[in-house]
Amino acid sequence: MAAGGGGDALAAAMVHRALRSGDPPPVVLTYAWERLRVDPLPGPRGPEGFTGLLAAGRHSHEITPASDTVPAGRSMLPRLAGESSARLILLDPAGGAGGLHRQLAEQIEVTAADEVWIVDVGGDVMASGHEPGLRSPLADGLVAAAALGMPVPVKVLAAGPGLDGELSETEVLGRVAALGGRHLTTLTRSDVEFAVPLLAWHPSEVTALRVASALGIRGRVEIRDQGLALDLGPRSAEVHVVGLTSLAENAPYVAALADTTTLDEAEEVIRRVRGFSEIDYERKKAAAMRSSRSARSAATLLREAEKYCVDARARGVAYLAFRRLAEVLDVSPGDIRALHRQHLVGPSDTDQPQLPLWPTS
Repeated sequence: MAAGGGGDALAAAMVHRALRSGDPPPVVLTYAWERLRVDPLPGPRGPEGFTGLLAAGRHSHEITPASDTVPAGRSMLPRLAGESSARLILLDPAGGAGGLHRQLAEQIEVTAADEVWIVDVGGDVMASGHEPGLRSPLADGLVAAAALGMPVPVKVLAAGPGLDGELSETEVLGRVAALGGRHLTTLTRSDVEFAVPLLAWHPSEVTALRVASALGIRGRVEIRDQGLALDLGPRSAEVHVVGLTSLAENAPYVAALADTTTLDEAEEVIRRVRGFSEIDYERKKAAAMRSSRSARSAATLLREAEKYCVDARARGVAYLAFRRLAEVLDVSPGDIRALHRQHLVGPSDTDQPQLPLWPTS
């Protein structure tokens, strides 16, 4: 289960390759929940937001290369289904944790799965719910709550502790220790190289950092619209694991989410814990984005990017995630990708993998 949607589905495929490379391809259950600069619809999409889904049981739908959103092109998942070996099953949180529980139970039965992994890049899924930096507990918490009471073992995996800019690396590792967890593996180049071509079009900045860390790239990176800064270091490629029962017993909001039967109920649980849900944040941001800036030339965008790089470099930042620079310049990550390809790093200019990271120098 990809705990947060977005790039977590790709990260789940990396973890599977590292730990069970000889097994059949994984079945990955994932939200269709993109960043607003990809899909301006706040919150996750359900089956009604897609065309071309395949029935995967009474409660589930599979995303295929022939699937698409309404309007078209608002999800990375159909292309990911075509370019990765994983089967992608759409998580629909409209029925709260109860609905997701039915979906997961059905997929365990249909696939004869022997184990469930909840994979989260960054590791904020390990949170108690009260950490000051926690910004998006709804998606992760619903997945954890939905997985309670399954007939097979359920493990919660934090891939790349601290890479999402919410809980710090130290906080994630501290929670793993407190919950009786352990270091599971460290991803290597061979585990992630298959994902490098996918990141040429997939806009997940946190999963890109996961790949970068496994490739040995180090330095301070600025991410997200808030400009969060984090360091790619020797522990950034690690994967840590805890048992779901231990997590639920030490994260009261997960147990509270388990009783929800609608997404509205789940949001209310998170509002009581954090004061807002991440969909509240997206609703507010989406309304502000409707008054977009006028189009600018590539030369103008490059000047603005270079100016921001000077300021970032003075703060000790070595790389800007494409999404961060897209937020700064108020354009799409695709615009940043094109600008980067045209003006900075061409295929013949460097032996470095073409990751969605803009060097500040």
